[in-house]
Amino acid sequence: MITVKKVVLDVLKPHKPNGLEFATLLSEKCPESLINLSVSAVDENTESVVLVIEGDSLEYERILATIQEMGGSVHSIDEVEVLNSSEHRDTD
Repeated sequence: MITVKKVVLDVLKPHKPNGLEFATLLSEKCPESLINLSVSAVDENTESVVLVIEGDSLEYERILATIQEMGGSVHSIDEVEVLNSSEHRDTD
């Protein structure tokens, strides 16, 4: 079974919701996850942020949809961690 354990995203978001609200709303859609948001640049209307999201089984499409619902857009996927936990059975 393939599971996404970590994803690092470069995201452009409006000033509202602020970083705390943005991360909290994202966390609500990604239960059992750890979210780290760092602001990398600010201009008059937007903020560029780096999102690090870690969990046991992340759903990228849900993350993307949630970011878009809050007015943000993903510029790039900068890092991923994926686990292949295939089950091996003895046939003896």
